[in-house]
Amino acid sequence: MKSPIKEEGIQINKYISNSGFCSRREADKLIEQLRVTINGEPVLPTARVLEGDEVAIDGERIKNKQRPIYIALNKPVGVTSTTDMSDKTNIIRFMNHPKRIFPVGRLDKDSEGLILLTNDGDIVNKILRSSNNNEKEYIVTVDKELTQEMIKGMAAGVRILGERTKPCFVRMEGSRRFRIILKQGLNRQIRRMCEVFGYKVKTLKRIRIMHIELGNLAVGKWRYLTPAEMDQLEKQLKDASN
Repeated sequence: MKSPIKEEGIQINKYISNSGFCSRREADKLIEQLRVTINGEPVLPTARVLEGDEVAIDGERIKNKQRPIYIALNKPVGVTSTTDMSDKTNIIRFMNHPKRIFPVGRLDKDSEGLILLTNDGDIVNKILRSSNNNEKEYIVTVDKELTQEMIKGMAAGVRILGERTKPCFVRMEGSRRFRIILKQGLNRQIRRMCEVFGYKVKTLKRIRIMHIELGNLAVGKWRYLTPAEMDQLEKQLKDASN
């Protein structure tokens, strides 16, 4: 097994994500499964790619970096935010985009709304690394009348999954509807928080990620991020890494 440990070149997982094939995290999994080769030899995570090296996944050569793609999708209920093609409801099959793209983070199968997709593995890693500081806004409807006690309790933070959720913004917008802005993303967080107070979520829609808004984008439709959105995204990610 080849494992060149050199100062020159580029780390194998970064090379793969830069190519647009997948995110760096997914590249690590491929490397662990011995599906990645450099010049025909399987590699370890420490491998680096030098100029002239041929990198392949499952025998298919990685091509030069594609033009970056940044997409905002209004994901419908029933679509799973995974690249696993064995899942017939996966978001890649739903998008049917001609280029290889992958979702940034997740949005539950039974939730709808804004999710970002890209072929830029670097930006995925930056967003996920700084995700605890990125606002995500949702509109939620529940199965019974809301109370001020429930709204205040949600905002103060509740104990789920062995930890207490961070304080957050919550505002009642109807007898059974509220708006919530989170800066963290625990598994099925909003649904679990509601369950603590005896509520069941009926609908959950994400309407904003950071400064990127869903707006009037119809369910199932998508658009490319605007240059202004990309400029602000890059600035926020740069600030978060400082």
